[in-house]
This record gives sequence, C-alpha cells and structure tokens, in this order.
Amino acid sequence: MRREDLLLAATSVNPGLDRAAHLRIDLAALAAYPSKTLDVARGGVRTQGEILYFSEATPDLDAVIFLGLDSDGVAYFAQSGEGDFTSLREAVSQFPAFERLIAAHAVALMNWHESHPHCPRCGSPTVMSSAGNARLCEKDQRELYPRTDSAVIVLVKDSDDRILLGRQASWPVGRYSTFAGFVEPGESFESAVEREVREECGIVSEQINYLGSQPWPFPASIMVAFEAIAKDPSQALADGVEIERVEWFSRAQFKEATDSGRLVLPPSISIARRMIEGWYGEVLTGGEAWR
Repeated sequence: MRREDLLLAATSVNPGLDRAAHLRIDLAALAAYPSKTLDVARGGVRTQGEILYFSEATPDLDAVIFLGLDSDGVAYFAQSGEGDFTSLREAVSQFPAFERLIAAHAVALMNWHESHPHCPRCGSPTVMSSAGNARLCEKDQRELYPRTDSAVIVLVKDSDDRILLGRQASWPVGRYSTFAGFVEPGESFESAVEREVREECGIVSEQINYLGSQPWPFPASIMVAFEAIAKDPSQALADGVEIERVEWFSRAQFKEATDSGRLVLPPSISIARRMIEGWYGEVLTGGEAWR
C-alpha cells in the first residue's frame, strides 16, 4: 500500500474545496454565489440516507459559517440546527470524500464557536465575524481565530517489521491501536513522538518518519502520523496508567488475531487504521470499535 493511500480523502489531500478566504470579508460578493447549507449540532450533521443533507435556501450570511467553494462555484455553509442529527463519528465513513471534508470542517468550526462565547482576555461576549471563520470581542474589537490541538500518532515497529499495539482499559475487549498524545508547548512533532512512545510503552524510538495527517474534530484536533523504529523491542512495557497492555505482532500473528476476533481494530475512518493497513499491505475489513 502506497504512503499516500494512508491519507483519507478528507485529510491532507483536498478533494475539491477552495476555502476562498478573500470572500470571508466580502459578503456582498459571497452573496452572489449559489449556495448549499449544512445543519450541524452537538458534533452531528444533518443527513439524508447515507449522504449529507444540504439546504439550498438563501442563507443569512450573518448567522452561517462559510466553508468554501466547490469546483462548480457553489458556496458551502454550515449553520447551527435543531432536530435529529447523525453523529459524525458514526457516519463519516459512509460519506464521499468531498462530504467528509465538508463535515469535518463544519463540525470543527461549530465546536469552536460553541465553546468560545466570551473573549479570553476580558470576558466580554463575542460574535461571529469573517463569515463565521473568526469571532469578534464586542468590547475591544479583538478578533479571535480557531485553534487546532496538534496530536501525534505513532506506529511503532521493530527491525523485523513487527508492529507494537496497545490498549486502554476503557476500550472494548480486544481493542488495540497505535500510540498517540498531544504535542506539548515548545515541543516539535518528533520530540512528542519520542516522549509519547517512551511514556506509554517504554520504547526508545529511532528512525522517526512522517506518514500523513488527519483532521479529527472530536472536538478540535489534527492527528499527525509517524512511524518509529524501536531501539530495543524487549523494553516494551505498558505504563499501567493510560495503556494497560502492549503486544508485538508479526503479520502472521496479526492475521490470526484479527481472524479469530481476539484483536479489534480502530475504526476504518481513522488514520490509526490506515497506518496499520499500510504496514499490513491491504485494506482490512470488520472487527472495529470506536472505544
């Protein structure tokens, strides 16, 4: 499997959305575009069957979030809605690539708006600005921008090309995954990889290589994927706090464990799953769990 196949269509590869930032401050020009609007609420999206449902009614540009333009010049928006919604976690794997991008973008921005009703500097109320891509403090007119929490996710391998997977106690029986954690202030991605792997499974890493990235709006992260080679595989030991068990797998052992149901994998939309598939050499089916 090629490295680029590790990347979901809604990750670092843009499947046809122009974010058109110049239109965020030119609402008169933005109003001239045909539009589609997606309702979003509580981390969920409005669907119709197995696809997103978009309203084609003219949006109130003061109350919607401008997401971008598609290749046909249609403007896409998101707005807070009411009623029944489909969890993005549960449904995103069934969406086409473009809809995955739209859904992740919309949910991430809506999560940010809902969690930032006040200015962090003075506590005054804030309102949407820049066509929903920023917020404005009503008191000092300071503009606030969305923040994304960077996290590294690591596929640990050894010189025999085995992979090391770990499980958290809170996960369903048999659920294993790669190792991950947030990047701390003042830390590079590579330093975060080395630290997280050492903390969670006792392994000293070498030959750290970048694989890809994936937006993860649960609520506001980006997963930056790496692989790392273990200097001494015998040092693998779960930390007993976040990780309760770690296990090395050759491809034969991995196949036996997944075929028997002993090993449950990360969800198919996750970059963790794609990293494992990239190592294994083919797309894997079934046997997955979110938590």
